[in-house]
Amino acid sequence: MEETKSLYMMTLGCPKNRVDSEVMLGTLRTRGYSLVQDPAAAQVIVVNTCAFIGPAKQESVDSILEMAELKKTGACKTLVVTGCLSQRYGQDLSQEMPEVDHFLGTSAYAQIGDLLAAEASPRQVIPDPDYIHNAQTPRINSMPKYTAYLKISEGCDNACAFCIIPTLRGGQRSRTVEDILAEARNLADSGVQELNLVAQDLTAYGHDLPGKPKLHELLRELAKVDVKWIRLHYAYPRVFPDELIDVIASEPKIAKYLDMPVQHASDKLLLSMKRGRNSKFLKELLTKLRERVPNLVMRTSLIVGLPGETEEDFELLKEFVKEQRFQRLGVFQYSDEEGTSAFDLPNKVPAKTIERRWREVMAIQKRINREQNKKLVGQKLTVLVEGPSEESEHLLVGRHEGQAPEIDGQVYINDGLAYPGEFVTVEVTEAHDYDLIARVVERPDPKQRTHTPREAPPAPVPMKALKRPAEPRPE
Repeated sequence: MEETKSLYMMTLGCPKNRVDSEVMLGTLRTRGYSLVQDPAAAQVIVVNTCAFIGPAKQESVDSILEMAELKKTGACKTLVVTGCLSQRYGQDLSQEMPEVDHFLGTSAYAQIGDLLAAEASPRQVIPDPDYIHNAQTPRINSMPKYTAYLKISEGCDNACAFCIIPTLRGGQRSRTVEDILAEARNLADSGVQELNLVAQDLTAYGHDLPGKPKLHELLRELAKVDVKWIRLHYAYPRVFPDELIDVIASEPKIAKYLDMPVQHASDKLLLSMKRGRNSKFLKELLTKLRERVPNLVMRTSLIVGLPGETEEDFELLKEFVKEQRFQRLGVFQYSDEEGTSAFDLPNKVPAKTIERRWREVMAIQKRINREQNKKLVGQKLTVLVEGPSEESEHLLVGRHEGQAPEIDGQVYINDGLAYPGEFVTVEVTEAHDYDLIARVVERPDPKQRTHTPREAPPAPVPMKALKRPAEPRPE
């Protein structure tokens, strides 16, 4: 009988990268690998990297070097580096990091089982990016049992000036409606109650498929799956038809939460970014969304410091933030990346100026967050309970419909009994900049419970917590 090998997975970057890691975990489990929490105890270590911006690249390199040390001091015999950093710098990395045994590109991660099983396998497997998993691909959900990411497409056909993703991930490759529904049902059957839809460009879904199915058509079908919340991430604003707004407004299972990156408010900068729309279009779309979807929580992302951004452009951006009062907002500090068209733009903005502008926007948003959260005091909200808080054994923690996993604030429950993985009604008693304090006022029917009181949810698969360095909270 073949000896079972221990495996540790480290994932960096975005939730889409997490899904790739989950496919690798599923693939390797079918090959008899056992998952461990401690990298020092792992015979095989996989680092799934990010290379979107400078800080993400540095974190990936640092993490690889940290794991490489375990080939000297731990049980590690094989170190594999996958993801965007391998795709972008595979040749250079293979020369500079002899301690790494294999480099896999963004379309090669599903081959990891065959790679590790072969007696003689190539050190680099970096094909052109053209792969996307399907519902039959082995996958292990690394999130708590009640929530999961559902990747509906891979790659991107946009050509935003600041973005390297199309180079690293390839052109858009949408999954069919039937295949997405099959995976959604599998996840629901496993206990998932919250589906978080992710793609590089959610609203472009289906344009590359026969018959060109639309996102709103997919959502109508997904709403028939036995889950509570369906959450939309990365909804590019270039094409946003009324039918999509209608389905968000009318389908109870579609969370009244929309993650839609707008990036800037200066028409000059939007043109330089190649975003395809101007500020008038964006403002009209935001107005329409809020009018037609009551209580919609909007998350967006912005970029400060693109080459050519003047103080006048920046003032327009600040006024836009004050005017729109987004409930959730993250700010990227522009990173000059070779291979993007912005890299060749003149009039670079100094790093200190970029950081100052970032701090100014985040300070404005922090005040907006505080004001909006205070308005929730006394209101009743439905909360998905996540389990005991890491801060205190006397607190439970959860999220309401307007809080996405990993990137938004949380609701801390300091009064009442609640169960991980279930939905309870709470009354907000206190508000902070990002988080809320609440007490339980209504519990579900006992038949709905899947855990015993105060029991932590099933331990997620060992995987380093995802980091999103592009959207930090201000200190």
